[in-house]
Amino acid sequence: MHKHDTSHTCCSQKKEPKKQEKTGSCCHGGDGEQGSLKDLTRRFWIALTLTVPLLFLAMGDMIPGVSLETWPTPALNLWFQFALATPVVCWAGSLFFLWGWESLKTRKYNMFTLIAMGTGAAYGFSVVALFFPNALPEAFKHAGKVDVYFESAAVIITLVLLGQMLESRAHSKTGAALKALMDQAPKTALRVTGSADEEIPLSEVHKGDILRVKPGQKVPVDGIIIEGNSQIDESMVTGESMPIKKDPGDTVTGGTINSQGSFTMRAEKVGDETLLAQIIHLVESAQASRAPIQKLADTFSQYFVPAVFITAVFTFIIWALWGVEPKLSHALVNAVAVLIIACPCALGLATPVSIMVGVGRGALSGVLIKDAEALQGLESVTTLVVDKTGTLTEGSPEVTDIVTEKDIDSESVLKIAASLERHSEHPLAEAILRKAEQVGVRLEAIKDIEATAGGGIQGSLDETLVIAGSHNFLESQNITISQNIKAEATRVSREAKTLVFIASKGTCIGFFGIADPVKATTPKAIEGLHKLGLKVVMLTGDNPETAKAVAEKLGIDSYQAEVKPNEKFNAIKQLQDQGEIIAMAGDGMNDAPALAQANVGIAMGTGTDVAIESAGITLLKGDLRGIEKAIRLSHATLSNIRQNLFFAFFYNGLGIPIAAGILYPFFGILLSPMIASAAMSLSSISVISNALRLKRVRL
Repeated sequence: MHKHDTSHTCCSQKKEPKKQEKTGSCCHGGDGEQGSLKDLTRRFWIALTLTVPLLFLAMGDMIPGVSLETWPTPALNLWFQFALATPVVCWAGSLFFLWGWESLKTRKYNMFTLIAMGTGAAYGFSVVALFFPNALPEAFKHAGKVDVYFESAAVIITLVLLGQMLESRAHSKTGAALKALMDQAPKTALRVTGSADEEIPLSEVHKGDILRVKPGQKVPVDGIIIEGNSQIDESMVTGESMPIKKDPGDTVTGGTINSQGSFTMRAEKVGDETLLAQIIHLVESAQASRAPIQKLADTFSQYFVPAVFITAVFTFIIWALWGVEPKLSHALVNAVAVLIIACPCALGLATPVSIMVGVGRGALSGVLIKDAEALQGLESVTTLVVDKTGTLTEGSPEVTDIVTEKDIDSESVLKIAASLERHSEHPLAEAILRKAEQVGVRLEAIKDIEATAGGGIQGSLDETLVIAGSHNFLESQNITISQNIKAEATRVSREAKTLVFIASKGTCIGFFGIADPVKATTPKAIEGLHKLGLKVVMLTGDNPETAKAVAEKLGIDSYQAEVKPNEKFNAIKQLQDQGEIIAMAGDGMNDAPALAQANVGIAMGTGTDVAIESAGITLLKGDLRGIEKAIRLSHATLSNIRQNLFFAFFYNGLGIPIAAGILYPFFGILLSPMIASAAMSLSSISVISNALRLKRVRL
């Protein structure tokens, strides 16, 4: 997620340690992003409610079968228009006038500079025409009345409010990642005090406290196990689905889940010192420190605004000094026409409309895009950094191999294993049970169940002792393992798979190879990304053997194993320091800081809410081929935006000299503010029509 350009989008900062620039920022008064979205939404709907009848009053006569000649009278019609336009311009559009004034003071011109000048000129001219009609030349009167442009000012304000509201709505979720991270921490902890356990709020845990963690509970803080052992689900930290065996002396991390067994631990890091707190801090700092992406519209505006303003001033001076009589009136009308035709209604729509259509097109292809920054950044990405588990792989253990002694069939071994493992909550047990369900194995009743944490499980099947567990566990039970099984186990283990051995009647009868398999779509996805010229780097918390096996199988350009969340974050920064533009794809909470730090964060839709909220793009199907689609969509959308900017400025650039009166000495032609308003509307129609072409782009 990116920090947004404060030149004309809502910024995500909720703290206000410094004075905020308001040259187009939705942050005002420190209300926060949600407050800005609510304010923009309220302003838009009220503006729209008033602008619709205003348009009817101004242009109702153009509708077949509608006549406004009898009621309201022409004079009353103008007063109704004034009454409807005034709250739209003076209240709903007041933000734009504030931002326009700030841009003039700071000389950081943007689209709001022109919007403020253009709408202010249109509204101001109309007020003068309504209250002082005789001050204007007869050439600009129809049936004795001066044309007013209340509807032009109101439509501009309403359309630009729509664009700002759409952007603000897309950005309003930037704080959700932090909230999701904070929810990972347990609210309470069990502190061991003498003969009893005391439940206390997490905030009251101090370094050195002895805490008890029961099965299924989250580890409250970072610490060291002092008694008991268990299997800990550390996917929050490593992203790996396989649980980690923990014994006395091993470290545990706050927010991870205790899968089996009860243990006591000594708190070593509490509060802001915990790894979870550091992850939250990394996400927060990455979002806050993101350099804003300068909008193309503002880049143009830096040069366009001064040119328009100078043109309007010179138009007024030239007509006032050397124009035809009445000089002052002609000077005012032509200067206003320059400002109206330069008002960038199309400029305000150029980016939001293309983004809105592009985002919709992406959604149809399973690519969800949060904001314009994500799309714009994706266009120039040079390196894709990927997590392994859940991104390249399925994200859950599966039985990939069943190896048995020669005289024993695999279904018999699977029946014994599944019958035992249904009494276990271990993730490897779930993999075996899923395999049995797929094959259609009928389970048997097991008696005298006895589980050993980190070792295995055993019981009695038809008065026969059956065991499922690790190699070491079987040896501790004096189980005979043949040379054939040992040789096959060595072969399978080289493929970075976890082995579960099965024994019956004191002899090992076979084993299961369990691994997190590579997604079927991943190889083609990596191939497609390489064809687009991207380098692919894998950062995983898994062990080196597994990482190497996956990297070699997929042709990954480079990889790092046993990488912690803060190390992923630092690896992204290192690549960026080397000049790489980084897209990061991940699915776990441990990926959140890296997703936030990357130029573009891409989350798997099958992953955690934290990863999804930290990313600018989400692949709904968890298929890396979606990145290829997203890159194509990025190129198409950015190209469309540039075309829209051309349309917006083409009409203005063509109309401004005419509005200034350059044709009058040769042809006697003046561009009235009404024609200027029509030209402005035509540029908006061109922009919207061009943006709609994105619906047909091939991904």
